[in-house]
Amino acid sequence: MALATLALSSKYASSFAGDVRRLEGQSCMLEAPRVVTIRQGARNINRSVQIMNVASVPSTESGSNTKSYVRVGVLGASGYTGSEIVRLLALHPIFQVTLMTADRKAGQSLSSVFPHLLAQELPDLIAINDADFSKVDGVFCCLPHGTTQEIIAALPTNLKVVDLSAVLSNADEATFLFRNDLAELCNIFQLILQKEAVYGLTELRRDKIQSARLVANPGCYPTSVQLPLVPLLENQLIEKDGIIIDAKSGVSGAGRSAKEANLYTEIAEGLHSYGVTNHRHVPEIEQGLTEAAGSKVTVSFTPHLIPMSRGMQSTIYVQMKSGITVDDLHWHLSDRYKNEEFVRILPKGAVPHTHHVRGSNYCFVSVFKDRIPGRAIILSVIDNLVKGASGQALQNFNLMVGVKEDCGLLQQPLFP
Repeated sequence: MALATLALSSKYASSFAGDVRRLEGQSCMLEAPRVVTIRQGARNINRSVQIMNVASVPSTESGSNTKSYVRVGVLGASGYTGSEIVRLLALHPIFQVTLMTADRKAGQSLSSVFPHLLAQELPDLIAINDADFSKVDGVFCCLPHGTTQEIIAALPTNLKVVDLSAVLSNADEATFLFRNDLAELCNIFQLILQKEAVYGLTELRRDKIQSARLVANPGCYPTSVQLPLVPLLENQLIEKDGIIIDAKSGVSGAGRSAKEANLYTEIAEGLHSYGVTNHRHVPEIEQGLTEAAGSKVTVSFTPHLIPMSRGMQSTIYVQMKSGITVDDLHWHLSDRYKNEEFVRILPKGAVPHTHHVRGSNYCFVSVFKDRIPGRAIILSVIDNLVKGASGQALQNFNLMVGVKEDCGLLQQPLFP
């Protein structure tokens, strides 16, 4: 087997050249595939890792002739998804943040905006117009939905890009235009980028992501819904009609900007629906399910905001095909994801809680028999900021540059 898990063209290879930098307790890059011993708690675990072959390039550090990391930029680092990427990258042995933008916070340190990141050595925040993209190998774009497309279109074409906005997640132009809140953004940049972008639902699009330059990171709701439903639709175990999705998200899913609807007194001690019948993630969900089913899928989707900072649960009601049982659904999902690190199908009868995945890149799924004959209930929980955003973005970026997919993402959920 070749050393490279991603065959970079010569156009891109030099951007990701570098020797291996190791952190004690984790290794993501090796000269050749081999088994290494990783210290985890009180046990030594043998894990086989493999990564692309890389070459040495001049280093900017005195006394060294090589650089030992992939240089990463975070655009929109003062938002929740941007800061979450920075937090996750603190444990990444290969990626190093060398550029962070935040126009309204330009000139400040990130620790002054997010004090919990004080211990990291990071560059100061700058305005995006002052960014020197020749000094990064790839970027995470964490900008608001309405400001993304022209900035990405202007980036050097040698950069690997993961876009966390909702702008590029619909490959179909008509579907995009249906999204009333974003329709005014449709322009030549948008349409060109949509044709190039690969949809980054990692476990289901891995092969395409590995060779992509631009990845459209899925939204949080689409991730929690599609991971359990796509395999079931692909294998014709459930009906494509009558799918009902009752989804609930923590407040961080609404972003960090000051909004009256997000004030403490507006949210605390209650629960409310929003985006009823027209949430911007509905076309993204239906696009993925339609592709899986082979014909048009229309879902009933209602999201709710609940008074917690992070976490997401999608409760999904489906009609099973004739002769199919809940045991069949559970077996198939278990078989489909048996080799996946981050998607776990729980034992029968186990109920996943949002607390069980808090702060982690995991998705926990459980399947139950409904009281209505022939129907099933699927519970899917994620951390909306990690698997629903920044963690999946890092998972995708790892694949794009040939780094082991789970590198920097194996921290366990935080409980209580």
